[in-house]
Amino acid sequence: MNLAIRGIEGNIGPHHADTFHNDLHKDLKADFILANPPFNVSDWGGDRLREDARWKYGAPPVGNANFAWVQHFIHHLGPNGIAGFVLANGSMSSNTSGEGDIRKAMIEADLVDMIALPGQLFYTTQIPVCLWFLSRSKKKNGFRDRRGQTLFMDARKMGHLIDRIHRDLSDDDIARIASTYHAWRGEKGAGKYEDVAGFCMSATSEEIAGHGHVLTPGRYVGAEEVEDDGEPFDAKMKRLTATLEEQFKESAKLEKAIRQNLKGLGYGG
Repeated sequence: MNLAIRGIEGNIGPHHADTFHNDLHKDLKADFILANPPFNVSDWGGDRLREDARWKYGAPPVGNANFAWVQHFIHHLGPNGIAGFVLANGSMSSNTSGEGDIRKAMIEADLVDMIALPGQLFYTTQIPVCLWFLSRSKKKNGFRDRRGQTLFMDARKMGHLIDRIHRDLSDDDIARIASTYHAWRGEKGAGKYEDVAGFCMSATSEEIAGHGHVLTPGRYVGAEEVEDDGEPFDAKMKRLTATLEEQFKESAKLEKAIRQNLKGLGYGG
């Protein structure tokens, strides 16, 4: 159904299989994997899968399938394969039941790039999510050599509300995210990549280790640069303080008027 509503053909055959316990494509090694796995699934039968060839970076916790999905995707990537998928934000930083050790091993294997997205993008949940990109090899392979580097993008401030609880990314938002990723990979015609404070950074493996192998982009991209308006600090503080004093006086006047009106209605002392 997920494929059909997006106009994508997919021949999954007549089978109704359990992805983890009955992998129907054990020998598949894909060039591209695109996925939207369910978040934080606790009842995935992990207690029956403590030993599995897919868990190269560590056995995923019994109570959460997130890193089972991640390693399932990695297992099925070809030598130069790339995977992109959505997960809950907790996957970037959780240390529960060995998840931190799995994430560390994946980072040390030089597989990961990370994009943080805003909340309210889905109709089924308002939680913020992240995009994981996994590259089996960051050697040239038609792009630039990116070994030992991880791209972080913080897109949490992007998008606009289309109603009270739903947010949408504009075409320009999506184009900015995509073009940044393409430029960082060194794709032909994508332009030159540059770190942008508050938005993107290419971090080294050593920098990530310094953050305890947490993949939250906000830790790396820093704060957005604020344009200097040229007004000296002392002059600005005097001006703002004077404005605040005027607002206090106006507030006192409004409070007095409200109390008088309430008294006229028989309320208040």
